Amino acid sequence: MMSNEYPVVLTVEGAAAGNEEVVDSNVSVVNAMYQELLDSQEIAPNALRSYFVDFYLTQSLGGGFAQYIFTAPEREELDAYVREGLEAMGATAHLELFNRTVDTFDSLSEEEAEVYLEGEWDAEADGELPQAVQAMEDLDAEFESLLEAEDATGLNAAWLRGQEGLLILTEDELAVHISQRVAQIPNLEERRFEAEQEALENAPEFEIIIRELCDIAGQSLQKITMGDPNYDHNGETVLAWHFRTDEGNFLMIEDDDEAFMLDPETKEIVAALEFEDADESLLDA
Repeated sequence: MMSNEYPVVLTVEGAAAGNEEVVDSNVSVVNAMYQELLDSQEIAPNALRSYFVDFYLTQSLGGGFAQYIFTAPEREELDAYVREGLEAMGATAHLELFNRTVDTFDSLSEEEAEVYLEGEWDAEADGELPQAVQAMEDLDAEFESLLEAEDATGLNAAWLRGQEGLLILTEDELAVHISQRVAQIPNLEERRFEAEQEALENAPEFEIIIRELCDIAGQSLQKITMGDPNYDHNGETVLAWHFRTDEGNFLMIEDDDEAFMLDPETKEIVAALEFEDADESLLDA
């Protein structure tokens, strides 16, 4: 199925509510699709346009265009979605301002961009803000004023409601709809493996250690539930991570050289990991 055949999907509850809730419903549906490993070619283009327009508005409202720059993973692709979305929903003033802001930012020198993005400038010590950076600050102020003059969220919501072939589903129906779409992915296992590898690469150290301990114990990690900085272990206060596997609840503590998986009731060591072994395992992964 080609991407342009996929419908925009809203939940029953979201579609029946106000403008913000309608836009949020689309955001939640797209997030759920991404989480289940559908990619941008398998999601309705107009759902993505609405999604990234809302992303741009939210980031810019929270911290100016600088925050959008910091949080946009692939700006060229995202900029295109934002432009197309603003144009399609009739947010002409926001589109004009977005284009001016992008052009102004892209014309900054490396030093000017750093000043703008970092927001660190001492007027007393460094003098007046560079003219190009001041232009970006002025555009951020213009953005905030424009939010009151042109209701981009309202335009976004009205556009979503008017989508041809719009699907409005209950939460249960949405879960079935997404699972049916996922079942059509030809390389699903490969995507799952890649997603797991990426998650491991970005995982905090304590999670990697817990996963290694679970592998040694022959168990499957289900959830890390909490970190307890005041756990009493042999009369010493240590940091313990509580987690659940397919065989029950356990905790992980570590010292300079080793980490241990313990039964929280009996204090029995279920598995142990020397950190040199952990490093070798990560290199082999």
